[in-house]
Amino acid sequence: MIKDPFQRLNLDREILSVSQLNGRARVLLEDVFAQVWVEGEISNLAKPASGHLYFTLKDSQAQVRCALFRQNAARVRQALRDGLAVKVRGKVSLFEGRGDYQLIVDSVEPAGDGALRLAFEALKDKLSAEGLFSAERKQALPGHPKRIGIISSPTGAVIRDIISVFRRRAPQVQLTLIPTPVQGRDAGVQIIHALQLADRHGFDALILARGGGSLEDLWCFNEEPVARAVAACKTPIISAVGHETDVSICDFVADVRAPTPSAAAELLAPDMGDLQQRLHSLQRRLVLRMQDRLGRERLRLEGLSRRLRHPGERLRQQAQRLDDLDMRLRRAFEQQFKHQQQRLSHLEARLAAQHPGRSLALLRQRLDSLAERLPRAMSEGLKQRRLRLEHQMHTLHAVSPLATLGRGYSILLDERGQAIRQAEQTRPGQRLRAKLADGELQLRVEDNHLTPVTLSLLD
Repeated sequence: MIKDPFQRLNLDREILSVSQLNGRARVLLEDVFAQVWVEGEISNLAKPASGHLYFTLKDSQAQVRCALFRQNAARVRQALRDGLAVKVRGKVSLFEGRGDYQLIVDSVEPAGDGALRLAFEALKDKLSAEGLFSAERKQALPGHPKRIGIISSPTGAVIRDIISVFRRRAPQVQLTLIPTPVQGRDAGVQIIHALQLADRHGFDALILARGGGSLEDLWCFNEEPVARAVAACKTPIISAVGHETDVSICDFVADVRAPTPSAAAELLAPDMGDLQQRLHSLQRRLVLRMQDRLGRERLRLEGLSRRLRHPGERLRQQAQRLDDLDMRLRRAFEQQFKHQQQRLSHLEARLAAQHPGRSLALLRQRLDSLAERLPRAMSEGLKQRRLRLEHQMHTLHAVSPLATLGRGYSILLDERGQAIRQAEQTRPGQRLRAKLADGELQLRVEDNHLTPVTLSLLD
């Protein structure tokens, strides 16, 4: 048994390349740490389309890169996330391409929540017990805001998404950006200052927004001073921190939680189309109510007027109305009679148009036209196919290996008839065939310039 693991590497007698060093270091690590259990907290979890999982396992003092390949990841029943404390089993290895020390994981078991997750739950329980999450203290959002303050980073895509939504839905709303860092050590203090500043400016509503990230990236929104600053805002505030799956303490404290910054903008931006449609609807209802009221008052007035008129006048009016109805009846009868005559003429014309003889004549003309077009179409089709065949013959001749051989090139074939493309495929003394444009040659490899040649210094 070799007591010193470095003894078999012959490092004192051989000069290694970087790739050779990394390869031997990987073998050594995998031999010494063939299977180990490590406990830590998941961070920087990545899930590429390949199905493999890559993350960092850390504790309070150190961290190590981990790789969980697809076949092993399929056996993990628990959904992995940042901040989750786990126990993993695997072998210690080395990624030779970058020289990175890593742990190849084949099994994952839960070990309780990580430190950040425990701190998150503790603060959540504390603030909930104080009543900061209760629905009674939350304010309603304004229906038609005029001035809105946005607390976010001025350089991220979040502010552009919010502005885009307001331009599309409510361009009349005035937007004011209160810039603040949303990540880093001093981000919490800056966010508190921005909240207090925005709350004093008399906005109709506030939007606290940030893009997605890991639990560590969003931690400033889980700090107790920031949460209490959000709760102290007199202005209605929407929390739009992270993606739809991300949840922060500020989401619970804010008056409204939006899944994304764009969704927050849509909650505050009244749709101009809907407002116009509602206005038109109210206008139509008002006009109808006014017309109905005027109609009823007109009828009432007419009723009163009739009650005040002389009976003889009413008789004369009724006689006049009777004459009018008689004339209208005669005109209606004449119009109906003319309409029926026109309809009869129209039906007769349609009947004549549907006569079978006319249809047969049209079909005969169409048949004669198609008979004339058929020979021309066949001739044109044959011509196009002939041209296409000639073009393909020229193309095939241009890419033919025989044409390449005719220009002086040759193809080297081994004993099995496989083409030789690299010097590594040959060995000294090997028999080869060289295929030429006309005939073949039998060749033998003298030297492929791959095997090192030792030269004597005395020569």
